[in-house]
Amino acid sequence: MVETNQIVDRDTMAQPELTLSLCKDLSVALAKFPRVALGHLPTPLEPMDRLSEELGGPRLWVKRDDCTGLSSGGNKTRKLEFLMADAVQSGADTIITQGATQSNHARQTAAAAAKLGMECHILLEDRTGSNDPNYIMNGNVLLDRLHGASVSKRPGGADMNAEMVALAEDLQQNGKTPYIIPGGGSNPIGALGYVNCAREVTEQAAAAGLKIDALVHATGSSGTQAGLVTGLAAIQSDIHLLGIGVRAPKDKQEGMVHDLAVRTAEYMGTGVQIDRDLVRANCDYVGPGYGLPTEGMIAALKLLARTEGLLFDPVYSGKGLDGLIDQVRKGYFDGMENVVFLHTGGSAALFGYPDTFDLHGYTS
Repeated sequence: MVETNQIVDRDTMAQPELTLSLCKDLSVALAKFPRVALGHLPTPLEPMDRLSEELGGPRLWVKRDDCTGLSSGGNKTRKLEFLMADAVQSGADTIITQGATQSNHARQTAAAAAKLGMECHILLEDRTGSNDPNYIMNGNVLLDRLHGASVSKRPGGADMNAEMVALAEDLQQNGKTPYIIPGGGSNPIGALGYVNCAREVTEQAAAAGLKIDALVHATGSSGTQAGLVTGLAAIQSDIHLLGIGVRAPKDKQEGMVHDLAVRTAEYMGTGVQIDRDLVRANCDYVGPGYGLPTEGMIAALKLLARTEGLLFDPVYSGKGLDGLIDQVRKGYFDGMENVVFLHTGGSAALFGYPDTFDLHGYTS
């Protein structure tokens, strides 16, 4: 919950009455879709005052979607509440999904399947070429297996959707009823989780008298950002949404997000229009490629660990955090008072990158 005793004084409430009324309408619209409770919601919204003081820009907050609870938490849990419900409704007994080696999505999907008593098969694409035993067996991969999922590797550049379809066909021949979840849970069903998050954070801030000027997050497979774009449009929010890309170039990333947001709005059937200019992605922090460390990410993770006691992951949320910090320093948020960073979780991946942070040895 928001620590209201630390909120700055405001002359007016953060969200107009119309927006809050539309939040209720959005909640009703979402209620028609099947959903299974997997997460600890609402997640906390907390100030990061030591970081704010360090950077000297707007007051920074963190929306703690690392606290969703399912297998150490993360943003995919919100998506899986809708995806797994759809799988159950379709009569599936087996889940298939895919991701990169240290996929947070794969971990949470394996946990969700275990919780619902379903078989789970995970295909991991080698996007980095690393053979480091920690990277290929520790972190999220260890947890995938601990949850009882079968894990198999595919080479970088493989058609992962085709690979999942082929596996589904094999499983069907063996009497299984598989359900395929796309990478990142990023389709209109999964995006509903972040349509709901847009409503949640808006109501949460309004209840505390907090005006959110901007919401920043890491964006990759596009489902989180597409859901937020759709949800904020539905409630006519003026929150400035900015995705920090972790994989694709800007034009491709924004195109994917806009396409999925449009399809999500159509799937909901609420008549919400998604303007192209609502989709913003800064993809300057990807570095040499997806899952490959950058100096900015390393510095950002160390800074947050040592100022706020928060852990971020080196693949996804860490690069988003690097983007937030750099953009504060460059003045992107000048004139804004409160900026929220959506923490998408994934700290389990840190154990796949133990040498990245140069933390060897003990002090006596």
